[in-house]
Amino acid sequence: MIGDRMDILAPILLQFLELLMALALAPLLTGWVNQCRAWLQNRSAPPLLQPYRQLAKLFEKEVVLAHNASSLFRAAPYVIFACMALAAAIVPTLSTDLPFGPAADAIALVGIFALARVFIALAGMDVGTSFGSLGARREMLIGFLAEPALLMVFFTASLISQSTSLSTIVSTLARGEFTIYPSLAFAGIAFSMVSLAENARVPVDNPTTHLELTMIHEAMILEYSGRHLALIEWAAALKLYAYSCLGLALFFPWGIPQAAEFANLPVALAGLLFKLGIGGFLLAVIETVSAKMRIFRAPEFLGTAFMLAVLAMLVHLLLETGK
Repeated sequence: MIGDRMDILAPILLQFLELLMALALAPLLTGWVNQCRAWLQNRSAPPLLQPYRQLAKLFEKEVVLAHNASSLFRAAPYVIFACMALAAAIVPTLSTDLPFGPAADAIALVGIFALARVFIALAGMDVGTSFGSLGARREMLIGFLAEPALLMVFFTASLISQSTSLSTIVSTLARGEFTIYPSLAFAGIAFSMVSLAENARVPVDNPTTHLELTMIHEAMILEYSGRHLALIEWAAALKLYAYSCLGLALFFPWGIPQAAEFANLPVALAGLLFKLGIGGFLLAVIETVSAKMRIFRAPEFLGTAFMLAVLAMLVHLLLETGK
């Protein structure tokens, strides 16, 4: 009786643990990337736990709102944070057999990211400042170009697994017969380019800049303060974590258990931390060797990502069908 009850509770507890782990590890991943970038640039590295200190400091501060701020401006940080937490929770990391597994649809995940983008863009324009409107227009431009490329990447993986479910895709790629898919190489490059743009990283954007002529994400949150700003910064870290875990699930799915059992937790957690550490270091390398491009070059950058994603799908249809 106790064993049957644990078999029922284990997936629920693991799903809850996956959400808590995303909330806890997202700022740590951001701190790791910042440390690696500082080391590569021969600068004094900030503490690894600095993002946690910044969030704690912002939560303690008083919220200051503009007189003409609407209820949408107040609600946007909570909606954005909820969307990013949901996205991070449905991406398979600890197991592919969790309660949120049926909801982990690739197309629905793109919709969650789009919902968060709409709210942050509306919040940026709500107060009526020129910087907020400028950042919102640029954010929607990036999203308009990045979402089709991201969908093409998902469609390539869906054609291989015959499903748009992330759990099915991970299970098919990790536990099927060993097969070399050239299409995944093109899709991986396209996904990396989209991830850089969606997370406001170099070369598309610079997360540390406050130069009005170049900033995109920062321009939309200049009017936020206190806990509202903390939620947005935490949501940005969750978005980077979700994209990182999504890339690992699609292109490096080995080590993600299928059965939702606590016995598989140490191996899954160790594998996830190892892969996130390598991914964070590679992101720091890309940002170190790259220069911030002009905003007018962003369509070319994301257009290239879209063409690579379409090429990946064509390579699968023409060369890999029947494997």
